[in-house]
Amino acid sequence: MADIYKNFINGVWKESASGETFERRNPATGELVGVYTKSTAADVDEAVEAAATAFKSWRLYPAPKRGEILFKAARLLEERKEQLAHEMTEEMGKVLDETRGDVQEAIDMTYYMAGEGRRMFGDTVQSEMRNKFQMSVRKPLGVVGLITPWNFPMAIPSWKMMPALIAGNTVVIKPGSHVPKSTINLVSILQEAGIPDGVVNIVLGTGGEVGDALMQHPDVPVISFTGSTETGKTISLAAAAQNKRLTLEMGGKNAVIVNEDANLDLAAESILWGAFGTTGQRCTATSRVVVHKSVQQDLVDRLAKGALALKLGNGLDAGVQVGPQVSESQRATTVKYVEIGKNEGAELVVGGNIATGGDLDKGWFHEPTIFNNVRRDMRIAQEEIFGPVVSLIPFDDLDDAFDIVNGVQYGLSAAIFTQDVNNAFRAMRDIYTGILYINAGTTGAEIHLPFGGTKATGNGHREAGTAALDFYTEWQAVYVDFSGKLQRAQIDPVN
Repeated sequence: MADIYKNFINGVWKESASGETFERRNPATGELVGVYTKSTAADVDEAVEAAATAFKSWRLYPAPKRGEILFKAARLLEERKEQLAHEMTEEMGKVLDETRGDVQEAIDMTYYMAGEGRRMFGDTVQSEMRNKFQMSVRKPLGVVGLITPWNFPMAIPSWKMMPALIAGNTVVIKPGSHVPKSTINLVSILQEAGIPDGVVNIVLGTGGEVGDALMQHPDVPVISFTGSTETGKTISLAAAAQNKRLTLEMGGKNAVIVNEDANLDLAAESILWGAFGTTGQRCTATSRVVVHKSVQQDLVDRLAKGALALKLGNGLDAGVQVGPQVSESQRATTVKYVEIGKNEGAELVVGGNIATGGDLDKGWFHEPTIFNNVRRDMRIAQEEIFGPVVSLIPFDDLDDAFDIVNGVQYGLSAAIFTQDVNNAFRAMRDIYTGILYINAGTTGAEIHLPFGGTKATGNGHREAGTAALDFYTEWQAVYVDFSGKLQRAQIDPVN
């Protein structure tokens, strides 16, 4: 019997009160990765109580000292990067180069937020009255509930956890049920670095059981969620009913514009990486290519050649460039959308099938798939697929291209390839997404800038950078009147 990975509540690794478990198997090989305790609402209650108790002391712990704990954790992550990446590939499927990058994001975010322990600046401003001092300060909010997805098993938990902790909040996290081990590894390192008992807690299990209980808990005033738009909308309604602070990171339908003056070699290389890296399972994955008609066929030929050359397989094997999809159901979604594209009349260029043969039969593999001459109103051009499928949509002029890019419900990431600086600035002005790349693909965000999107991608908040602290803290304006008399702002004259 494999070891059972447990919840982490108030500094103790413990099984769920239910006694039930669930398994996770490698999506490339079917081999058992781990057995995990399956939690209930009672476990959530226990974790929230521990976090609420710990908040009373953690909020008073000096922020620079909180930063020192995070700094030590970052060093430990750095030392164990290779092993952490190896275990992540086993549980999630993406290739080792990508899981190394996932761990590196966690390292970067932990170092970054450790430094914020000596900053978290407020403002001091001059008063309109004599003998009066005023400033603004940040204050923590309390227990933060984190609900994270499976596609970035360590990076996304770190994006949420580290700014929450440095600000003085305590945390209860429910990781994606496909990838609990990476979050367990992250929290184990925080424990080793000296995080006090109860400050960070993990409850393992399903979204319906654990996620709902965490979202609805009256003692959790803050929820941060990354996942599907449908689930996010449900969470938004529930959070509004309880006046919870909420950040949502949801879907994307990201587009690359390839203008007639683009460097086509660079554009093709970037599109192949953006569309088929992580097997298309990124919120920032390239799903649409909006290409000028004059270079359309040339680009199609380059992309088809590149896609056919990609090597599929177990992400632990040298030379593999595309791993499996995370689960059978995720691959079934890709299969469904390929059939939708065919039925809509899109031109299938390459791919379109479940990948089979040899070891591929053991896992959830799908061929990298390219559709050409897609209409902007087709479902494959409008709906998030979250698989290795990209659609080419032709355009005549840049105004038309900008309309196509903006003509979806999402607004996460976009890119333009052009050699004309004027076109680049027009794109900055006219494309309505949270992230925009010039002469680079739609993926590759760095942790020191705000991450998030517009429209149905989110609800206006941002993760990463100092913008994350705005979500995890409350501003307090402080006025100190040392005049010794009543001074009525905007009423009394200044003498």
